[in-house]
Amino acid sequence: MSNVQTTIVIVIMAYMAVTVALGLFMSYRKKKMLEKQSNEDFLLASKSLGPFVLAVTLFTANVGGASTIGVANNVRIQGLSSAWYVIAAGIGFFIVSFIAPYFRRSKSNTVPQIVGKRYGKESHIFTAFTSITALFMATGAQIIGTSSIISVLSGLNFRYTAVIVTVVVILYTMLGGYKSVVSANILHIVTIIFGMSIALVIMVLNPVIGGFGALFARASEVSAAQGGGLNLLSFTAVGLPAILGFLAMYIMTFPTGQEIVQAFCSAKDAKSAKTGSILAGIFSTVFAILPAMIGLIAVTYIDGFINTGGNAMAEAVRNFAPPVIAGIVLASLVAATMSSASGNMIGTATMFTNDILRPYINKGVQNDKQEILVSRVVMVVIGIFALVVALSASNIISVMMAAFAIRSAGPFAAFVCGLFYKGVTKRAGFVSIVAGTLVALIWIFGLGTPWGLAAMVPGGIVAFIAIYLISVIDRKKGIEPAPEIPFDV
Repeated sequence: MSNVQTTIVIVIMAYMAVTVALGLFMSYRKKKMLEKQSNEDFLLASKSLGPFVLAVTLFTANVGGASTIGVANNVRIQGLSSAWYVIAAGIGFFIVSFIAPYFRRSKSNTVPQIVGKRYGKESHIFTAFTSITALFMATGAQIIGTSSIISVLSGLNFRYTAVIVTVVVILYTMLGGYKSVVSANILHIVTIIFGMSIALVIMVLNPVIGGFGALFARASEVSAAQGGGLNLLSFTAVGLPAILGFLAMYIMTFPTGQEIVQAFCSAKDAKSAKTGSILAGIFSTVFAILPAMIGLIAVTYIDGFINTGGNAMAEAVRNFAPPVIAGIVLASLVAATMSSASGNMIGTATMFTNDILRPYINKGVQNDKQEILVSRVVMVVIGIFALVVALSASNIISVMMAAFAIRSAGPFAAFVCGLFYKGVTKRAGFVSIVAGTLVALIWIFGLGTPWGLAAMVPGGIVAFIAIYLISVIDRKKGIEPAPEIPFDV
């Protein structure tokens, strides 16, 4: 490695060591205050998160490899409009804030648990299966992001790097639990937003680039050289179907994604859940342009990048930022992707213990010591499966979109109707979950995502039609609506 690469790698390793040490310290400190650590303490941070900490947790749970590395990489295809992937998340958090209090008031810890309370065992088990499968894929996407950065900087083979990253994430998550992730996230958000903002300004003022005006002028020249097929400065090049798909994806996946719902369920009260979601939306919207602008630097100032591609974020900061600044930015990205992977692992463990182990294997009996042990075993298993996903795929956003579709296309309609549609029946809920999921899978793997429209849109439409029509038919047959979900006042 060159001296620059060595400096960057040292900064990354130091930052990662600090975040791991901070997380473990906070976890140890909290455990010392408890005579006994319950599974809820380990997986849900004792349901104690205030609005700001919750917002940070939501933001960092969503901002991983796809929202940083993926957005920067896609600038060469979509221009600055690649930022819509994150802008849509900000809008999604704001919209979901109106139903966020229901998660905290439902006395549930997982999405399948909420669905099961209204629609019964079959819906509970099917939703748990699809949610766990989706988190395997989402964790793999984060490992792709983390490993690609370290691989580019160190020169290590991507496969070897992916194995190392997976082992580190598993160990960090197993030792610290959710408290470890939450405490480290505060450091991550400061480093990500402020560190990336400072790095962007420093890179743009680099004499090679010459300021924002020169950057935009160069982007126009590069666009023209491509024959007019792409305007790198466009905020609409991604296309209206894709933008609507992103919006639908987040609006549907936030209420059905365990890593997000787990954060809402960890809020100290319903008001904190709502306020935290609004703040997370503000953080996401402000952040959105940063990775896109850094990607624009790579595309316009690195020869041949627009045709060959690569890790735009890593290449831009390595070439145009001072080594220490580049190290801080890339370290924050590594930490963010690892944090998202860790949150996904904890989410999977929570679903397995709450939705499979306790209700169906232990027949409703809660055994905290056993559940914590099983949770840690599940984390190892998801880490191994995520590694397989990472080694067999390369496009982070594609993997995340598929994961979102699998977990949300079916359950979203059932979740919304479970909250607000008194006339919904159990059979309608189950059929809509299965139908929406199948349509999404066919849309992605059978039809190849026509028009670039996210699979959750057709899947969600079919699910809503199915749940309404079957509910009407069932009630005409004299079948009673499903019992409503009990909520705390």
